[in-house]
Amino acid sequence: MERQKRTLFLVLFAVILAIEAIVCFTPLGSLPALGPIVATLAMIPVTIAGILMGPIAGALMGFFAGTFSFIVWTFMPPPLSIAFAFVFTPFNLVGENAGSIWSLVICFVPRIMTGLMAGFLYTIFRKRKLFTKSPFLLNFLSGFFASLVNTFGVLSGIFLFFRQPYASVLEKTYALLLITLLTTVLTSGIPEAVLAGLASHAVCHPTKKHIFKGDVSVFSANTEYTVSVVAITLTIVLYVVGAILN
Repeated sequence: MERQKRTLFLVLFAVILAIEAIVCFTPLGSLPALGPIVATLAMIPVTIAGILMGPIAGALMGFFAGTFSFIVWTFMPPPLSIAFAFVFTPFNLVGENAGSIWSLVICFVPRIMTGLMAGFLYTIFRKRKLFTKSPFLLNFLSGFFASLVNTFGVLSGIFLFFRQPYASVLEKTYALLLITLLTTVLTSGIPEAVLAGLASHAVCHPTKKHIFKGDVSVFSANTEYTVSVVAITLTIVLYVVGAILN
């Protein structure tokens, strides 16, 4: 039984990972958006992985999403956003601004935390019996708030770690930069989160109900809870340290 569960876990993870790769490396994953930050569908497979397979699997899917994003921004950045490649990779070969170790933080940490938070929120909601009578709210809110974690992680990272070069590229003051980033939350972040929430329910509810019943995670509940709390704490510390150093 345990072997069958592990096999199901690996197969499901591989399928979602393949979808993530398609979303990241093709135009299918891009959404029309205002401003230099491109709205994407890349967080949808990440939130689905977290809800279906737990926080650790979600975090791992987020790591792969970060890896794919790193490859894109290093070797084939979007033409309209090429001047901002330094935000996501320290190895950008174009533009006047150079990235740093904090580029890797922005590229990987928000995506990892998105998958982790999707699974963590879903688990907490179920454990506390919140929204148990409404599977839609249970899945939607888990995906919605998890997607916002990526949005705020990226945008706050830009302001904390790269506000000077980012503002210079946009030719804006710090105050206007802050307004621009907040506007991005409305024009890109919220639509992404809504789509992530809707897709999470559309995929996770029938999958859990008809394809397999019960938890497909191969990790214990205590392990996932401990890893989630530690990861959240370390992320907060990392951003605080980055804000101080920059």
